[in-house]
Order: sequence, then structure tokens, then C-alpha cells
Amino acid sequence: MTKGALAYALVTPVRNEEANLHRLAECVLAQSVLPKAWAIVDSGSTDRTLEIANELSSSREWVRVLEAPEPEQIRGAPIVRAVLAGLEVLRPWPDVVVKLDADVSFDPTHFEHLLAHFAADPRLGIASSLCLEEEAGEWRATYSTRSHARGAVRAYRRACLTDVMPLEQRLGWDGIDELKAAVRGWRTATVYDTAFFHHRKLGEREGDYGRWNRQGEMAHYLGYRPSYLVVRALYRARREPSALAMVAGYLGAAIRRRPRYPDSEVRAWLRREQSLRHLRTRAREALGRVESA
Repeated sequence: MTKGALAYALVTPVRNEEANLHRLAECVLAQSVLPKAWAIVDSGSTDRTLEIANELSSSREWVRVLEAPEPEQIRGAPIVRAVLAGLEVLRPWPDVVVKLDADVSFDPTHFEHLLAHFAADPRLGIASSLCLEEEAGEWRATYSTRSHARGAVRAYRRACLTDVMPLEQRLGWDGIDELKAAVRGWRTATVYDTAFFHHRKLGEREGDYGRWNRQGEMAHYLGYRPSYLVVRALYRARREPSALAMVAGYLGAAIRRRPRYPDSEVRAWLRREQSLRHLRTRAREALGRVESA
């Protein structure tokens, strides 16, 4: 690492990722800028995941392996508990901390490019590279709105991470922290000059209907505008009809009077971003037509 360059560390939650962890380790070890530390946090794997992680740790002192606390019966909580456990063993945190999923791969200059964006923009608080997913035998870019940084490769500037702690132990935690960061003056972004390959599509383990239904529940928790939710569901349903389950999830949570996220300032910021005057921008972001970092 060159003098003055930013240092980074990785936290990888794993559970039954035997095949994926081999591939990820090859990518990490091939980086032009190696991480200062890598915490691999196992949450009850029953395959060889923990064995592979321990093999990595035995030959590299900067790789740490630990087992996450017992998961609570809350969707999203096991991953966050694993991340929090990893963050504890990484203290004091370096300049940038990356939550890195096991089911991804990337080229050897991936983190070098990502760190360059943090070095160039002191207000960049959370960022990820562009997500590529396989469709019909081709790797294609997938885009999100509101400059969302993908959870699979999610990098935090140390000061921003401090600002958004504690992380919410529930589904949607990686949207809530972005909202908290924005309210506190940080910028979040997907950077387009480097990418990662996502080998397991979002929500693949729970099925299409369940994934979108839970997205609707999360939208209710965050206080989405109902009109924005309907437009989003209709837009996504053009390619995935099951996306209409977002509306069912939202209505189900509303009927059951599920609680909302308690920070009214964060909810108000989100609703302003979802207003009609921002709708064209949100649509352009979803199509990847808005320049980011």
C-alpha cells in the first residue's frame, strides 16, 4: 500500500458457503491492495465453510474467524448480528470497512478503485461497486434508486459508520443506515467504474414472492409513500410479476399496525425523496441513467 493510501478491512458473514468462500478468498488474496484485516463470521454452518475459513486464518494472521451469537427469530437479524460481531474484532477500525458477502467475485483492482472514490470525496460515506447478475447467460448490470449502495459489497467510511451505528437488526437494515447517513450529511453511491459479480440473486434463498412481500413490509416500516410504493411495484412487475407482492406486504403490515421506524427525521427525509417532483430522477436511477461517484 502506498504512503497516505486509505486502509480497509472486510467483514464477511457466512452460513453454508463452502463453494462461494473458496472463490471469494481467491479474489481477496489477488487484490492489488490487500485488506488490513478480514473477519469471517460463521452463523452455524453445517458444511465445510468453517473449516475453509480456519484454513485461511491459519496461514494469514490478518484473517480472523469467529462464530456469531445465536440468531434471533427476526428476519435480517442473523446477518446484522454477524456483521456487528465482526466489527468488534476489527476495532480500531481502519479508514474504510467493507461488509462483503461470500457469494460475489471481482477483479484484482476492485478495492483499489473503490478506495480511490473515498479518497477523492471526503463526503462519501457509504459506497459499493456496480452489481452484475447473470441473466440468459450474460452478466448484466442491475441498478437501484436513491444512490443505493449494494449490501453484498458495502463499504463504509469509518466516520460515517460511527454515525449510523447501531445497525438495525432487521430486514432493511442496509437501507436504514443509508437514510441515517444522508440525514447526517453523508453521500451514498454506487460507483460505476468497477463492478462485482453477484452469483446468487437477491432473495434467491426465500423465493420471489417472499422476497417482494418482505420488501413491502420493510417499506411500511420505513414509512414509504403509498403512491411511490405502488409505482415501484408496477415498474418492477414489468419484468417480475411477483413484485406486486410488495403491495400485499405493505398493506399486511399496515392492517396489523406494525411499528414504524422511530426516527421521524429519517422518515421525513425519505418521503421527500419519494415525492412526485423526484419521481423522474428515481426512474432514471433505476435505469442506470444518472451518473454516480
